[in-house]
Amino acid sequence: MTAAVFRYLDPATVDVDVAKAWAKVDTDATSYKRTERTLPVANFRDTPDAFGTDVSGFAVYRSPAQEKAFADEDTVRNGYYAEVEALLREKLPGVKKVVIFDHTIRKNSPQAARQPVQQVHVDQTPKAAEARVRRHLPADEADALLRGRYQIINVWRPISHPASDFPLAVVDWRTISPEDLVPVSLLYPVRDRTHDDDDRGKEVLPDPSQVTSTEGYEVKGETYGILPSEKHKLYYVKDMTPDEVMFIKCFDSRSQGQPSGRAGVAALTPHTAFVDPSTPAGAKGRESIEVRCLVFYED
Repeated sequence: MTAAVFRYLDPATVDVDVAKAWAKVDTDATSYKRTERTLPVANFRDTPDAFGTDVSGFAVYRSPAQEKAFADEDTVRNGYYAEVEALLREKLPGVKKVVIFDHTIRKNSPQAARQPVQQVHVDQTPKAAEARVRRHLPADEADALLRGRYQIINVWRPISHPASDFPLAVVDWRTISPEDLVPVSLLYPVRDRTHDDDDRGKEVLPDPSQVTSTEGYEVKGETYGILPSEKHKLYYVKDMTPDEVMFIKCFDSRSQGQPSGRAGVAALTPHTAFVDPSTPAGAKGRESIEVRCLVFYED
C-alpha cells in the first residue's frame, strides 16, 4: 500500500445544466478543471484473487505476447489483434464474437502524440458503447447483437519494459456511485474522411497556440469523467511487465444499473495514470498499448 496524488474532475467547474463538458483526445485540453486528492493505492499483487471483470470491473493475467515491438501499424492490426481476441475468448466464458475497433499506443515522451492520461475516467458511456456497435457492424447484425449481452473491454499492456513510470491505477467498481459519473464529449481533430473513417495511426501533435479552441474539432465519442469520493478504493499492478495484461471493463449491457442488468455485476472501471512515489529516479518512460474491443456473448 502506498499513497499517491490522483486527478479528478473538479465538481466546481462542471454544470451539466449549463453546458456539457468536453475533452480533446490529442492534447490535454478540457472545458473543466481538475482537482487533486491524495489517496491510498494498493498493489493488486497482494490480493489477486479478490478481483475479476464481473466483480471489480478489471482483471490481470500473465499472457506473454508474440508481438514485442508494436512499432508497425499493420503488424499490430494483423498480428496482435488476433492475440487479443484469442485471450478474450480464453478468459471470458461464452464469447461468440469480438470486434476490435481501436488501439492507442502511449508513451511518456514530449514527442509522443498520445501520452499517459492523468485523470480518473472511463473510456465509454452506455450511449457511446451502443454507438460503437452501430458504427462497426451492419445495421441488421447490430440490432440483433444489441439485444444480447455485450461489453467494451480495454486490453492494456506495457511495452518493452515494466510500467514503473506513470503506472495505471484502477478504481474498484464496488466503490463507485452513479453520482460520481459525469458524461464528457470527446473531441477529435476534423480530418478528411473521404476514403476512411478510421482514426488509428493518424495522430499528430496539435498546434500549441490552439489548445483551448474547439475550432477544427468534432465530437466523436463520449467518456465519463469521475468526481472525487473518499469511498473510492484504488489498485495498481506494481512494476507491471509486458508479459502481463489487464482487462478493463468500460461497459456491460448486463451490468447492475442497465435495463437488463444483473445485481452485483460490475459495470465499468475508472482508471488513470499516476505518479508512484516509489518509482526510482531514472526509470524508463512508460510505454503501453490499449486495445478496445466489443465483446458479444452467446446469451
